[in-house]
Amino acid sequence: MPPTKRNPAVKKPVTRKTNPRKKKPKPFPMQWKVAIAGLLLILLSPLYYGYVLNGFVATWRWIKDWGQDPNYRTYESFNIKIPKKFSVHGIDVSYYQGKIDWPKVKAMKEDEVKVSFAFIKATEGLLQVDPYFQRNWREAPKAGIVCGAYHFFRPKKSGKAQAKFFLQVVNIEKGDLPPVVDIETLDGVSPLRMRLELSDFLTYVEMKTKVRPIIYTGLKFYEDNLEGKLDEYPLWIAHYYQPKLRLDKSKWQFWQHSDKAKINGIGHVVDFNAFNGDSTSLAEMLVK
Repeated sequence: MPPTKRNPAVKKPVTRKTNPRKKKPKPFPMQWKVAIAGLLLILLSPLYYGYVLNGFVATWRWIKDWGQDPNYRTYESFNIKIPKKFSVHGIDVSYYQGKIDWPKVKAMKEDEVKVSFAFIKATEGLLQVDPYFQRNWREAPKAGIVCGAYHFFRPKKSGKAQAKFFLQVVNIEKGDLPPVVDIETLDGVSPLRMRLELSDFLTYVEMKTKVRPIIYTGLKFYEDNLEGKLDEYPLWIAHYYQPKLRLDKSKWQFWQHSDKAKINGIGHVVDFNAFNGDSTSLAEMLVK
């Protein structure tokens, strides 16, 4: 049987892969080069970072104060929140604040907030004289700050004797704020006994100076022991970190709303106060 012929295998033509020529990238448009260069200059500029920082700070303040009372805002230089509805502000000081640079205190200002008056501790009880009183009483008025002196009252001691001691130390003159009696504690006596001794102090000081003294106290102490009593005397009330004093505005003249203010010229935190009136009303309170 004759051999069969094999059909030769049909080979597929081999196609060679050709390396296509790489297209040259289009040149970067000049306007883009200029824009990028400008952006780099901005990013590297200290002014840019100052602008960003200011924007960040403003945003943070907005977030922090969001939902807060707009009439009670933070004053950065004083480092406290201050009620905005008052135009006359002041401080009160004692040995606790140390040696004070009063011209620096007077020069400090943020927006319209500045220190216009100061109450200065003079005496306590029957024997204690504040070691910085005479210096503060002399230097603060020189700097142009209106001053008043205060006595820290001890209800266990005779009110009249404390008044005599206070007036031996303090010489109250024309242009001063009225004298102040600071009552914060019962010292173990009854509220009635405290009020009797306090009344003796107030009566004696008013008789000798012809000036009606101011009573200073905390809001809670006032509500518990003094509300409705001795109402003929001007009231200076302490009530901290609040946008509004929880007491009828007709009842008080001064509000100590913070004990953490930072003041130029003073090396320790200070109590900060608002006066319930304008500068004309404050002038009317001064000793004539």
